[in-house]
Amino acid sequence: MRPHTLAVIIPAHNEEALLSEALEAIRTASRHPALQRVRVLTVVAADSCVDGTAATAWQTGAQVVPVSYRNPGRARAAAADLALKTMGGPAGCWLASTDADSTVPPSWLAFQYARACEGWDAVVGTVTVTDWPPHVPGLAGRHHRHYDATRPAHGPWLHPHVHGANLGVRAEAYTAVGGFPPLGAGEDHGLVAALSAGRHRILRTSDCPVVTSGRLHPRARGGFGNHLARLALEED
Repeated sequence: MRPHTLAVIIPAHNEEALLSEALEAIRTASRHPALQRVRVLTVVAADSCVDGTAATAWQTGAQVVPVSYRNPGRARAAAADLALKTMGGPAGCWLASTDADSTVPPSWLAFQYARACEGWDAVVGTVTVTDWPPHVPGLAGRHHRHYDATRPAHGPWLHPHVHGANLGVRAEAYTAVGGFPPLGAGEDHGLVAALSAGRHRILRTSDCPVVTSGRLHPRARGGFGNHLARLALEED
């Protein structure tokens, strides 16, 4: 059950401006002392990019798979496919998914590795926002009321959320359920639903949140950014 390789997968569509920070955070996380004997690689699926996304990824040492899907589900799956090919198959491998507009904490990969060693097949984490749009007062409060509605006053939060920006899965479980579905939105939910249907062990935890963008015009439609955009139209 102890993985020997961790592969970080990132779909990206014209994310040159934010990708460097995301990749630097992953590089920091990969240097955690708990991972000294673990191979870590990063794969970016540059999806229909017309900017320097691919070049930025290459310059930081990530592997790049250029695709023309304009589809997050297919792009995330393409990154996972290249990672599995590079690693020689799913045995002993763990896939850690995040997004190009997100920065993982320094303990992120070590946290997922530890949960994998405990026997979990997937880790479904939470996200937080630090760059709230200044022109939308009250948005942070509205978001927290919705997002934290089920958070208990004490004890672990078995939250209902799913984010491609903070998701980990054992590669053998991933391949067993067919991987990310080819969806324009919700591919992360689709994978977790398939894992649940397959009776794989899924840990929902808020212990290691990932910082994600608060932008209201996200690259992917139907995801977290659209949730924030809808909240921005509400009144307190």
